[in-house]
Formats: sequence, structure tokens, C-alpha cells
Amino acid sequence: MSEQPHRHGAPHPHRHAHDHDGPGSGHHDHGHDHSGHDHGPGGHHHGPMPGERGFVPAIGLNLGFVVLEVAAGLLGGSLALLADAGHNLSDVLGLVLAWIAARLTRRLPTGRRTYGWHRGTILAALANAMLLLVAVGAIALESIRRLIEPAPVETGLMLWVAAAGIVVNGGTALFFARGREADLNRRGAYLHLLADAGVSAGVVLGALLIGATGWLWVDPVLGLVIAGVILLGTWGLLRESVDLAMDAVPRGIDPAAVQEFLAAQPGVQEVHDLHIWALSTTETALTAHLVRPGGADDAFLAGLCGALRSRFGIGHSTLQVESGDPAHSCALAPAHTL
Repeated sequence: MSEQPHRHGAPHPHRHAHDHDGPGSGHHDHGHDHSGHDHGPGGHHHGPMPGERGFVPAIGLNLGFVVLEVAAGLLGGSLALLADAGHNLSDVLGLVLAWIAARLTRRLPTGRRTYGWHRGTILAALANAMLLLVAVGAIALESIRRLIEPAPVETGLMLWVAAAGIVVNGGTALFFARGREADLNRRGAYLHLLADAGVSAGVVLGALLIGATGWLWVDPVLGLVIAGVILLGTWGLLRESVDLAMDAVPRGIDPAAVQEFLAAQPGVQEVHDLHIWALSTTETALTAHLVRPGGADDAFLAGLCGALRSRFGIGHSTLQVESGDPAHSCALAPAHTL
């Protein structure tokens, strides 16, 4: 990739410079220096992008399994199977949302949507978490009802369908194992599918217990346990997706370390108005003002943007360089000023 400066023509007391992934050249005699818009490769893509891999087979397998669980749950009278089917259906809807959002990131920025559709991945993660919470409420209510009014359960059918769930959910979780640490959507899918496999294993044990003892209350209790497992697994996804939607610093980036790194650059006397936020579940942006009386050339800006990308995973950086003239102080310099 190469970084090229974007130039602005109006004169201004400071200097602007924008770069995209590599050193550029040329000088500007206006405004503030801005640098480091790193969007990655552009153009049209054929076939699934890394963020899209695994979604289509996972959606197909899990949707088929939901149909099987619903049919078996109704025939066998198992609330645990129906609860797990509701959970899996919410997962399928979440996977569909995440897949659509990942495909939308292919769309190029426009004059109105200057960041394209990348934030759709964050909204998909948030919607996925909300769907799971709705599923938790429905499962818990039905489980309580069945505790009050126990119903007979066909344990043989319950056992084999739950065993199939271990295979389906565990297998589809592997589709998202790769790249899950760098993508909230993929990590959410991986964790949910892995939890589903664990829940299915619990249903198998429950079927064996009911068959051995005849305790009908085991089935609705399993439903409540499933709801609790979903709630625990969803809480982290909900909290992180809300944080990203509210432009919080993404997990894994220490803003104090970034501030310290910028302040340690040659000639930099002060760093202020530092902002770090997520453009999507995989991309991070930064803006900051650097007080550097000696100014900044394109080599300095390009090198600094490259260092932010390699050290902190921040690929879209915009740096404003100021001379520190007290007669033209920056209005955004005071702490906590927006």
C-alpha cells in the first residue's frame, strides 16, 4: 500500500497533510497537518472477504438444525429443546445481520457516508446482543411456567437431537475460530456457537437424568440454566458493542500508551484533543493535535501513521500539527473539551 498526501488549497496559519498508508511528498502552507487515513486496499472484491468467511455455511447448518429442534421439541414435549431452538434461531438472525454488515463494508465511501457502511458491523453486533436478551426472557418465562405445570418429555428424541446439536454447533464454531480476536462479530459468533454446543451437552445429560429418574422438573430447570448461560455469554458482547457504538476506545488499545507514544516523537512538545474510536468491528481511527514548533514534513507524518498502525492497530490516523503560537492557541487544547 502507499500513502499519498491529500492537499487543501486555502491558506491558513498552520499546515494540513493527509496520507494513506505510505510516504508522500510536497509541502502545504495552510492549516494544520492531518495525516494517516489508512483504509486498506480499495476496489471491487470477488469471493468472500476475510470478515465474511464462514457465515453462509454456519447460517445454513444452524437454520436446518433450528427446524429439527422445533419439530423434535414439539413432538417430544421438551422445553429444553424448544428453548435451545429459540436460542439457536436468535443466533441465526445474529449471523445473518453480521454477514450483511460484513458485506456492506465493501461499499465505497460517498459524499454523504464518508466512512462508507463500516459501522454497520458494530450495529449488527449490538442487534445480535439484543436479540439474545429477548431470547433469554422468552426462555426464562416458559421455563418458570413449566416448573409450575410439569409436562411429560420424550427423552429418547431429546437425547439424539441434543447430541446432533453438539456436532452442529461445535462444528460451525470452528468457522469463526480464525480471526475472532480481531473482529467483534466473529468473536460473538464463535462464543455463542461454542456455548450452544455446551448447552446441547447439558440437554443430553438432562435427557439421561429424566430417563433414569422420571423427574420432569429437570427439563424446565435446564431451560433456566440455558437462559443463564446465554445471559452470561451475551453480557460481554452487549457491553462491548454498546461501547463501540458510543465511540469508546476499542478493547485492547490503551489511550494513555498512545498519548505517551505521540508525545515522545521528535520535536513534539504537547499532545491534545486525542480521540480513538472504532470505524467498524475491525478498524480503528484516531485524531490528535500535536504541538511541534518545527512543523512536520510528509516523511514524519507517514512514519508516525505507520507506527500507529503497527504498534496499536490504528489504521486510520488524522494528525493536526500546530506551531504552539500563543497568539493563535487551539480552542480544543483544554482537557475534556469536545
